[in-house]
Amino acid sequence: MTAADVALVTGANKGLGREIARQLAGLGMRVYLGARDETRGRQAAGELAAAGGDVRFVRLDVTDAGSVADAVAVIEAESGRLDVLVNNAGISSEIGTAVPDITADQMRATYEVNVFGVVTVTSACVPLLRRSANGRIVNVSSRLGSLTALSAPDSRQRKLGALTYSSSKAALNVLTLLYAEALRADGIQVNSVTPGRVPTDINAATDRRGDRTLAEGAAAPVHLATLAPGTMTGAFRGAAIDESPGW
Repeated sequence: MTAADVALVTGANKGLGREIARQLAGLGMRVYLGARDETRGRQAAGELAAAGGDVRFVRLDVTDAGSVADAVAVIEAESGRLDVLVNNAGISSEIGTAVPDITADQMRATYEVNVFGVVTVTSACVPLLRRSANGRIVNVSSRLGSLTALSAPDSRQRKLGALTYSSSKAALNVLTLLYAEALRADGIQVNSVTPGRVPTDINAATDRRGDRTLAEGAAAPVHLATLAPGTMTGAFRGAAIDESPGW
């Protein structure tokens, strides 16, 4: 990482995304704070910039290819390249619904953001990442997407029964592995990370708010966003960076 590094964080006007943006800016990066809500996004970027960071708002809805293209065009015009992409935007559309009652529409809604949105943003950003001397992609995943955890009979992840969210994060982990292989020759490192159980909008209506602060949850994604060249690619890391939850 250098002080001139350029980063894009999706879903960053609040919660974990905002905290990741704050920490990256604190390390001297120019951070593009991506958010679909322009009012909230501008406010968040302004507050972080007022605290001393180079944080710039870009309107970015991961389900809208046009807005993604526009955001990437802004980054290209202002910065000429991208060093770090943090695919943080994510949703869950199933809270309070039993697995047998989950509908295909609920699955589609979650996948539009957690899977197809990642593909849309990543494919749009790859040309700019290829201009970096050390491109890094960080996909914010979850233990709920770990097949290792889900296959354990008594695991919390299995008993929770989060069909749309768990399966979408498992798919995200597959994307991580295949992007890592495809972009290896370009020197772009692609990794997944679970921030641990932190309070976010996804779990706001549940009793699973977790016992980690947003700052603690952002630590592992930020670590992966600041890897030196050739350090690690195609890995799934836990809240403690030396921990692997198992694919």
